[in-house]
Amino acid sequence: MSTLREQLEAREAESLSSRAARSAASRGRLRAEPEDDIRPAFHRDRDRIIHSKAFRRLKHKTQVFFAPAGDHYRTRLTHSLEVSQIARTIAKVLRLHEELTEAIALGHDLGHTPFGHAGERVLNVLVPGGFRHYEQSLRIVDVLEREGQGLNLSWEVRDGIGRHSKGKNGSPVGLGPDKRAATLEAQILRVADLIAYVNHDIEDAVRAGVLAEADLPPGPIAVLGTTSSARIARMIRDVVESTERAGGDEIRMSPDVLDATLAMRAFLFEAVYENEAATAEFKKATGILGGLWERVRERPGDFLDPRILDTEGLDTAARDFLAGMTDRFAVSLYEHLFIPKPWVGPLSWNQL
Repeated sequence: MSTLREQLEAREAESLSSRAARSAASRGRLRAEPEDDIRPAFHRDRDRIIHSKAFRRLKHKTQVFFAPAGDHYRTRLTHSLEVSQIARTIAKVLRLHEELTEAIALGHDLGHTPFGHAGERVLNVLVPGGFRHYEQSLRIVDVLEREGQGLNLSWEVRDGIGRHSKGKNGSPVGLGPDKRAATLEAQILRVADLIAYVNHDIEDAVRAGVLAEADLPPGPIAVLGTTSSARIARMIRDVVESTERAGGDEIRMSPDVLDATLAMRAFLFEAVYENEAATAEFKKATGILGGLWERVRERPGDFLDPRILDTEGLDTAARDFLAGMTDRFAVSLYEHLFIPKPWVGPLSWNQL
């Protein structure tokens, strides 16, 4: 009698597109392990990411605005959830593997530093050899989670996490075969990430008073739409239609929608991500992370994982510690180590 997992794998074979990834055909894991009786491989990967400590920490990591006072600004956690929703929508319409797409989406930003991209720039200077958040995301799932055992994710999820980053100028589509993710599901994530942050960062910037709706560039708005929901719908529809029109072998966008999307991203970098008012607090991240980097290296036994110190050295252990911090943990530790506390002497009648 077949297991529930085998029944689900059979359902995948019947219902998914011939171009979709399939759990039963996964290239495997870094370490071989028994299959689950209930969940196929990509389902297990999604669950492992959701239950990881690194995923929970995303709720206190900056997306754009540092420690915003309002309750409605995005964090890395809510960004990941919005990316997942967009990616699953595209995958469903194209009859691709939704759980694989979701697993990549939920895991793609696990390696982000405190203080958003400002923190990443600081660590890129401090860490010998530089720092890239997608490499740290892979390190988290391969090594750091589960007390050094890692999550042992499937090759397909790891490939998607490692190839999602676009930087300031990279395109979400049209990469050569040597740079493109191996699965269509991972290619979807690269597009969905950009669709999500281009739209939700506009909403947050308007809410914060950094932007007004009237400031948005008229050309891209004319192509994409005047509201966030309209733009997201336009982009998703374009990805689906362009991919199907080209035969479905590669995730695509039409030239006009792609150009408008990249123009919106360029506008956001100038008006928000590198805006003096929006990033004023991030300048302090240089001092905070720089100070912590020096202090934990002076006292590694007090702060750093002894297993990493013994096997990979001081620089790697310090990088893992700082990159894993939430914004508030970094600020709290800095205050503990560097900010003097008022002296409180013995409490007695003559102190009153």
